[in-house]
Amino acid sequence: MAPERYRHAVLALTDMTDFSQRICRPDVALYALNKAPGHGVGLYPKLFKLFRQLKPAIVHSRNLAALETQAPAWAAGVPVRLHGEHGRDMADLTGDNKYLQRTRRFYKNFVHHFTSLSPDLTDDLVRKIKVSPTSITQTPNGVDTARFYPAPSGVLPIVGCPFGPDQHWLVGTVMRMQAVKDPVMLAQAFVQALTLNPTLQQRVRLVMVGDGPLRAQAQSVLAAAGFSHLAWLPGERGDVANIMRGFHLLAVPSLAEGMSNTILEAMASALPVMATAVGGNVHLVVPGLTGWLVEAGSAKAMALQLAQIATKPALAQSMGQAGRQRVLEKFSLQSMVATYAAVYDQQLSRTHLQLGNR
Repeated sequence: MAPERYRHAVLALTDMTDFSQRICRPDVALYALNKAPGHGVGLYPKLFKLFRQLKPAIVHSRNLAALETQAPAWAAGVPVRLHGEHGRDMADLTGDNKYLQRTRRFYKNFVHHFTSLSPDLTDDLVRKIKVSPTSITQTPNGVDTARFYPAPSGVLPIVGCPFGPDQHWLVGTVMRMQAVKDPVMLAQAFVQALTLNPTLQQRVRLVMVGDGPLRAQAQSVLAAAGFSHLAWLPGERGDVANIMRGFHLLAVPSLAEGMSNTILEAMASALPVMATAVGGNVHLVVPGLTGWLVEAGSAKAMALQLAQIATKPALAQSMGQAGRQRVLEKFSLQSMVATYAAVYDQQLSRTHLQLGNR
C-alpha cells in the first residue's frame, strides 16, 4: 500500500525470521514478542500495552496462532479488528478439530470482519465457525509479476547448483521443510519415478530449496536409494525469484495449503505446477492447462505423474506459459493490495458511522 494510505507495524508472536528482510520500507515497524509455546494469555498485558502505544486504527491477525491477539486489541479499544485465515497446519489439516473450532468461535466475538484466501477456508468459517458470509471477504494472494517472471532466453542456471538446464530437466520446490509441507513424500516420489523409468536418471534432477526439521530425512530417502547425486538440497536461499527461473517444473507435495505463494510465484515465472489436490491448490492449478493435481500423501501418485511429465517437456513448457497468463489475469499483487485496502477503508468507514450515531 502507498505509505500515505496506512501506517504499518508487523507483530511476530515469536521471532522475526529472515523473511522480515523482504520488508524494505523504513516506515514499517517490526516487533518480536518472543511468545512461549501454547496459549498466549500471559502475553495479553504486553499486547495491550503495545496496542495502547501504537494506537492502531486496525489490528489484522493472521491464522489461529494469532487469533488470540483480538482480545487485547478489543480491551485496548482498537476500532477495527480483522482476522485472516491463510491455511491449515498439522494440528488440523481438515478444519474438523472440535477444540480448535470452539476456540475460533470464542474469539470471533472480538472480530469485526474476516478475510480468507480460498473458497474452502471461507466455507469453514461459515459452516464450522458460524461466521456470517457478509462478514467475510475472500482475498486470494497476489504475486509480484515484475519480480517473478520467466527468463526471456529460456531456463537459466541456478547459482551454486551442480545441475544445468542444458543437460538436465529440473524438478524444483521451495518450502519450509516441516510436516505439513511433506518434503519426504517428494523425495520418495522422485526415487519412485526414476525407478519406474530408469532412463530419466540421465537428465531429470531434483532441487529442494529450504530448511527445516525434515530436510535431513528427505536427504536420507535419496541417499538410501543411491540418488543423492541426482538431487540438490542447498537449504534456505534468498534469491527465490532467480531460482524459479532455473526450474522446469515446480512440485508442491503439501498435506494442506491455503493460497500458496510458492505456486503463484512459479506460475508467474511460467513454470508448470504439479501439486497435491488440497486447499487453495485446486483453485490455482488448472489440471491439463497449467499443471497437474495428485492425491496428497501419495508418493506413488506423484511419482506416476512425474514420470509422465518428464517425457513431455514441450507440453510442460506450454502449461507454464498458460500459468503465467492466468496469474496476470487473476492473481496480480496490485489486485490483492486493492482488495485489502478496500476492506480496511470499508471497515473504518463503518466504525466512523457508528461513532457518529452515538
